[in-house]
Amino acid sequence: MAKQGFFEGFKSFDYNNPDFENMGSWPAGIKLVACILLVAIIGFAGYWFIVKEQYQSLAREEGQEVSLKDQFSKNAFKVSNLEAFKTQLAEMRETFGALLEQLPNETEISGLLDDITFTGVQSGLEFDSLELSGDVPKEFYIETPIAIAVRGEYHEMGTFISGISALPRIVTLHDFTITSSKDRKTKENDGSRTSPLIMKIEAKTYRYNPGEDK
Repeated sequence: MAKQGFFEGFKSFDYNNPDFENMGSWPAGIKLVACILLVAIIGFAGYWFIVKEQYQSLAREEGQEVSLKDQFSKNAFKVSNLEAFKTQLAEMRETFGALLEQLPNETEISGLLDDITFTGVQSGLEFDSLELSGDVPKEFYIETPIAIAVRGEYHEMGTFISGISALPRIVTLHDFTITSSKDRKTKENDGSRTSPLIMKIEAKTYRYNPGEDK
């Protein structure tokens, strides 16, 4: 009978006009459902306004912890490799200084021309011309082209190119042409012979451009 009365309360309850001022007179089943709903609402509100906020705060803190750990790892790596970086920097400065020493300054260009001439003569070549072209400023250095025209044999030209490459100053060779000479004669012990080759080649030397440091 009690069970039947429990369910009868659901049928007799006026759901359209519930009397909230006299909830004590509600059927037991309705009061039980109302209590369950109230507890669910309170629990959801507690989660939404308290637990969720704390969870989000915890997530932010965890994100900051990961960021700080990453930053700490990077700083620890820098500190542990500081001496290696200093050594590498010193080596780079030493290498840069050595390269600068191989670049002729403006007053040494004439001496470099003398070295090129001496190398050519020692190789057995005759110079038709040796001329400086205009300077070409680059980002960190100044390029100075040198137009060279010489006469001789293949092996003499090979010796000359090897000699240029061995100079203490940095000199690079570009855009060479070799043609036959029809009117030039050289003397040998047993008579005369034609010297068949004329080589035109562009040499380039470089010097540091201190103005780019400013």
